[in-house]
Amino acid sequence: MFICCVYYTGESRFEVKIEADSNDITEHPHDDKPKPHLCPVCDKHFKTAKHLKKHKLIHNTEELYSCSQCEKRFTHPGYWRRHMNVHSSKYKCTECGKCFSSSKDLTVHRRIHSGEKPFECTVCSKRFTQSADLVMHNRTHSGQKPYKCYLCDQVFSQSSNLKIHMRVHTGDKPYICHLCGRAFSESGSLNRHIRVYMGHKPYKCHSCDKAFNQPTDLTTHVRVHMGEKPYKCHMCGKAFSKSGYLKKHMKVHT
Repeated sequence: MFICCVYYTGESRFEVKIEADSNDITEHPHDDKPKPHLCPVCDKHFKTAKHLKKHKLIHNTEELYSCSQCEKRFTHPGYWRRHMNVHSSKYKCTECGKCFSSSKDLTVHRRIHSGEKPFECTVCSKRFTQSADLVMHNRTHSGQKPYKCYLCDQVFSQSSNLKIHMRVHTGDKPYICHLCGRAFSESGSLNRHIRVYMGHKPYKCHSCDKAFNQPTDLTTHVRVHMGEKPYKCHMCGKAFSKSGYLKKHMKVHT
């Protein structure tokens, strides 16, 4: 299913930003099928003519369905209705208050708080909250990297990483903080920036009262309670819970 939105950014001038939803057919991390259908406007590729036809709607803003609350626009009224669930708080996380457009998205999000990781790698037993993350992880074992940068020949295991990488060459920073105007090349970087800016810490430890603004910080902290030390010095065998601790330790040897 292809969902796209158009939203406005910037305060001093009128700007339109077109961004694909997580269900964009060109961004599925586990989708390696050929995409022979080319958009003549933006050069994006799609698997089928049907997906290309839907995509072309983003270049004709008159045919988009607008949200009156956040100015996002969608190519189909069904996508617009699904988006409105975010504003109605129909699918709201009771832990951090974040709202989602579907029960499925909320279920996946809740695993951040519960620590549930139902998808396990058969090679190394590492677990993941989403099946797509497991598919991408499996490529670290197989060495598969189907997405290649045509400017520097760097390869990636998922198309979304290639898209982000291209911003290194273009200098594009499409994600702008509405609080201070700082721009970022990745949405995740903007989200982390805003949480730090606002002092918001939605990721809480179930073993103590500590909370964090990034899930990776919570994962690292939990190792204190679990006694887990995955970072091991190859010279003396001493182990650490954080990679930063290992780097500092290596100075002892050098």
